[in-house]
Amino acid sequence: MFNIPKITKNLLIINVIVYLATLVMWRGLDLNDVFGLHFFLAPDFHIYQFFTYMFMHAGFMHLFLNMFALWMFGCVVENVWGPKKFLFYYIACGVGAGLFQELAQFVQFHVIAAQQVPGIGMFELLQVAEANAEGLNTWTTVGASGAVYGILLAFGMIFPEQRIFIFPFPFPIKAKWFVIIYAGLEVAQALSTPGDGVAHLAHLGGMAFGYMMIRYWRSHPGTGYGMDGGTQFFDSMRASWERQRNRWTANRRSDTGRQSAGSDPDWEYNARKKAEQEEIDRILDKIRRNGYDSLTKEEKQTLFDSSNRK
Repeated sequence: MFNIPKITKNLLIINVIVYLATLVMWRGLDLNDVFGLHFFLAPDFHIYQFFTYMFMHAGFMHLFLNMFALWMFGCVVENVWGPKKFLFYYIACGVGAGLFQELAQFVQFHVIAAQQVPGIGMFELLQVAEANAEGLNTWTTVGASGAVYGILLAFGMIFPEQRIFIFPFPFPIKAKWFVIIYAGLEVAQALSTPGDGVAHLAHLGGMAFGYMMIRYWRSHPGTGYGMDGGTQFFDSMRASWERQRNRWTANRRSDTGRQSAGSDPDWEYNARKKAEQEEIDRILDKIRRNGYDSLTKEEKQTLFDSSNRK
């Protein structure tokens, strides 16, 4: 929480800076119109928009929700994979989401045109697109949601049994069910509310590209995916606390030696240290059984306070 890895940190910073620039320049230049992803048959479409659109956002809540999810899940995934693999995965999921959105818009455009001209062919479709260029330029997609949904999928596949608390559920659910529920909701919304202004198929596209990449990495061990990367991440957390426990044990033995040599014993201090260590051991065992997110706010604060006393 307090040590965001560099790629996740830089992505957060870039997205916030770009959003602030959009607010400052909106009267003179609409950055969402320039860098947002336009429909590929629109005259304002450019290839670079497949990369730039994922750093643009339509409003503060759009930005906040995406960045909160990126911070919450991206920190863990980047710590497991490393910065290079994480960045490649994030960008690839964003581009994949953009491709899915372009396909969805093409189908939508074809359906609308076919209603006016039954049996319309590709050549006639291009003519209709040219005649409606101004309207098609408004078909613009912005947001990091596609890439972020890919990160959600990665977290669920790396830590399928990890229990997490997600609003509005009043109880922790396993990460794999969380991902399945989110994907199901996106499918349902895409089918039931096609004109709600949300790029549901782009979200699914980010997850689809993420799934294909993870499946490929799992079947090719040389790529460095690491089937046990998630376990290693939490094991390293536990190892750091065990090292701290060993130092505390050594200090207690040293105190005991000094007391036996004639120094004044501090029984209250030793009792307090023993109680603190027993509490830390209990929390570490809970992390091992149910994962870090199963801890209460007070337990997390206890670990944080203990780490600061190293």
